[in-house]
Amino acid sequence: MATRTASFRPPASRGHGWRWALLGALLGGLLTLALFAPARWLAALLREQSAGHLVLVNPRGTVWNGVASVVFASGAGGADSISLPGALAWKLRPAWRGLSAALDLPCCTQQPLALVARPGVQGLHLQLRDGQSRWPAALLSGFGAPFNTLKPEGVLDLSTQGLELHLNRQQLAFQGRATLDATDISSSLSTLRPMGSYRVVLEGGSAPSLLLTTREGSLRLSGSGRWTGNRLRFSGEASAAPGREDALSNLLNIIGRREGARTIINLG
Repeated sequence: MATRTASFRPPASRGHGWRWALLGALLGGLLTLALFAPARWLAALLREQSAGHLVLVNPRGTVWNGVASVVFASGAGGADSISLPGALAWKLRPAWRGLSAALDLPCCTQQPLALVARPGVQGLHLQLRDGQSRWPAALLSGFGAPFNTLKPEGVLDLSTQGLELHLNRQQLAFQGRATLDATDISSSLSTLRPMGSYRVVLEGGSAPSLLLTTREGSLRLSGSGRWTGNRLRFSGEASAAPGREDALSNLLNIIGRREGARTIINLG
């Protein structure tokens, strides 16, 4: 009688099971890292991308939900820096082709600032929700010259409508409008306090422009500018109201080139 030989199949290789387990552990680790990445990573990225002008101090939480103090500085290694009162709380969420952000700054905004950031091959696109905010003029000193010399004080009210920015290494493009009202501005270069109140209007488009006018005050400022690539070229002039020449003489000598009673201001 013939004997039937049972066919034998070796068990599946254990090596394949270990590979799948290792891949699963790796993906799980990457997901955990992405969800719980520490806030200090975001602080390091902002410091690098802003060339040291925007610094998050003592960041806590994660990249997605965090809190930190905000410092505006005059660049990496710069001697001038200004801290905003209170703290910034942020929430980041994935959005279509980018990230949405809610920035809560009780010192300066009644409602959180909302923006959408979309990075791409041709640069970074930022879209800011319409709104109003109020900032201390002293923070401008943190941006370096000429503000660190002027050391301005006063109030800055910012209003935006349809503001969108496109940033890359070669060009800075705008859409929409931003209006900045600088009220009761004074400077360490003059004993006159305040010197005046001013308005700066930024208009976006194919050739973004900036217009400076005086609302009221003893220091009269006017001028206009345009962006060339990613640099602002501004031309303007300053003068003192009758009877205020002596109080403003020192400041007028420093901020530009004197031509009689006027000072010519050129930037960029």
